Amino acid sequence: MNIDGIPTRTLRAHPEQRAIDIIDQTRLPHALHWVRVRTLTEAAHAIRAMQVRGAPLIGATAAYGLAIAVAEDASDTGLAQAIAELGATRPTAVNLHWALARMQACLQPLAPVQRLAAAWQEAEAIAEEDVAQNAAIGQHGLALFRQLQREQGHVLNVMTHCNAGWLATVDWGTALSPVYAAHDAGLPVHVWVSETRPRNQGLLTAWELAQHGVPHTLIADNAAGLLMRSGQVDAVIVGADRIAANGDVANKVGTYLKALACADNAIPFYVAAPRSTLDFACPDGSAIPIEERDGDEFRLVHGLDHHTQPAAVRQLAAEEAVANPAFDVTPAARVSAIITERGVCPASRAGLLARYPEESRD
Repeated sequence: MNIDGIPTRTLRAHPEQRAIDIIDQTRLPHALHWVRVRTLTEAAHAIRAMQVRGAPLIGATAAYGLAIAVAEDASDTGLAQAIAELGATRPTAVNLHWALARMQACLQPLAPVQRLAAAWQEAEAIAEEDVAQNAAIGQHGLALFRQLQREQGHVLNVMTHCNAGWLATVDWGTALSPVYAAHDAGLPVHVWVSETRPRNQGLLTAWELAQHGVPHTLIADNAAGLLMRSGQVDAVIVGADRIAANGDVANKVGTYLKALACADNAIPFYVAAPRSTLDFACPDGSAIPIEERDGDEFRLVHGLDHHTQPAAVRQLAAEEAVANPAFDVTPAARVSAIITERGVCPASRAGLLARYPEESRD
């Protein structure tokens, strides 16, 4: 995707220097700042502190983080310790554990001396597959958007929640990939961008849409229902951090409320996600762990001060009790369809297995 008209990815690998560059997303939308990651500790911090966000990007970063760790210690003990440290950073996004399991399967059978080159090669394969899968999601979603636009006969108004654009992946994005595909194909599209408190990932969505020239409007989270009720929303599309085998979807907290509002107003609610987000070992949404974030994310508001420097303003006392769950689960029955790189399917075990028959355990 584009930054100031320049094609850009969220992650740049430097295998010859045993390092990667990432966009520090905690600095967005106010400043574009690249960070070099040279150690396992720095890679784990980048994921935990949300310098990188979005399930697919977390997975790719973890894969490269393991490659960086192998350069420091390629022994069986070192490999196991690195996988454990990276795997403990974020509990809900299954892409993290999927990527680490894939890396382990690749590296474990090899002699330690062979692991470094193989690790960088496999991490690159994971990153490139993410780009290709997200591009395919865009084309499958575009077909849905074309049909909706023909039915509505006006500019297609799409609502999102959280950030599931290219900033959440290596490139293209998941939920925003069909939006970019539609815009690039000349389909008239406008995006309602939900701010997504308390981390305000919607501000990142607005930033990247602006960079690519896609018409959009930022809204407070609680304005979503009003817009749907007044006929100003044609579809809602979100990404996912984990999709259970039965089609239940874990995504940024607040997603379930949008799905309910869609159901009440007969608006399609789509979920876009690649294979790495599907957890066929997880039977349903009740088995998905929900990450509880630090309460200061809610007690403090971040922005720029009058000197345009990053600053935090306290809106609640430090001793104020708060709950800060980072995700919620939308039941499969409230999901109109899941858009994967293999096509569109119902949010059900049968629907997912029709696209991924190799996962059938019958």
